[in-house]
This record gives sequence, structure tokens and C-alpha cells, in this order.
Amino acid sequence: MSNELCRLAATAELGESFDDVVLPHLDAARRLARWLMRNEHDAEDMVQDASLRAFRYFASFTGGDGRAWFLRIVRNTCLGWRGHRVDALNDPFDEEQHQRVEPAFDPETLLLRIDDATLIARALRTLPDRFHRLLVLRELEGLSYRELADVMEIPIGTVMSRLARAREALRTALDSELTPSRVSVPTEGQR
Repeated sequence: MSNELCRLAATAELGESFDDVVLPHLDAARRLARWLMRNEHDAEDMVQDASLRAFRYFASFTGGDGRAWFLRIVRNTCLGWRGHRVDALNDPFDEEQHQRVEPAFDPETLLLRIDDATLIARALRTLPDRFHRLLVLRELEGLSYRELADVMEIPIGTVMSRLARAREALRTALDSELTPSRVSVPTEGQR
């Protein structure tokens, strides 16, 4: 029996089908693709392409964490596509379009939430891609360190140290967003 048939038989024994492994994670895949592609239409295309790849290579799934396996495919699909498209970095990410606004009784609270989300999105955009991806997967998608290591294809120790550096970079970016720019205004004696 070939290796592929052995894997298919093992997957069938586990009772895991493509529907069981991939479909529950489509929402997470869409969110990840939106953050990586920074464009709704491109993100939908990437999720569709990643889903087709996952289906095509489902025989290579050897069990374990289906979410990490599928999100790795989504990440690789997005990164591969963005690598071929130079202007992808210039596509604006519309935070309001992707934000789930819960009904609020107080308009001021709603406005503050939107302002906070916009501030965080602006700060995230300034981070290097490796930090941006890691923070999105950890803080927005809730992946564990092990899942992050699987999705990012890096050792778990690297995940922990890179996550610490990413959080520090985000803090610095948020501080610079919150600190008003200091433009010197000439005084009477300087004119």
C-alpha cells in the first residue's frame, strides 16, 4: 500500500473528514486572510484558494490540530500571492468594514471602541510583517504557542521570543500614535 493510501486509511480510521477538519475554521481563515491581505476581495479569493489546496492535499493531513493545519495553508497562500503583487502593501485595510460592532446603548462608548480599534489597526500596520502576522494569530485568533509554531513553521521558543518583541513593538507603535507630534511654533524672537 502506498504512503498516500496509508495516510487516507489512517485519516478515515480517525473519523476525520475534510468537512470536520476544515469547515469549522473558515471564519478564522477569513479573518486571518483579511488581516494579511488588507483587502476584503483578495482575502475571499485567498480563502477559496486555500480551501481548494486543503481539499487537494487533505491526504497529507495526518491528524492533530486541523485549525493550525488549515491556517498554515491560508497563511502560505496569502504570503505567496502577496509576494507576486507589489502593490499589496499599499491596499488600505478598512477597519470599520471588518469590525464587528455590537449594539451599544451609549453612543460615546461605541465611538470610543471604534477609536480604539482604529488606533490599534494603525499601530499594527506600522509593524514588520512577521510581528503583524504573529500578533493577529495570537491575539485576534487566539492560537496557542504550539499552534503558532505549527502555523508559522518556527520553533516554539522562537514563537515566545518573537511574540515578546512583537508586543513591545506594538506598545512603541501605540505610544507614537498617542503622542502628539511636537511641531515647534516660532515665537516672536525667532521670526
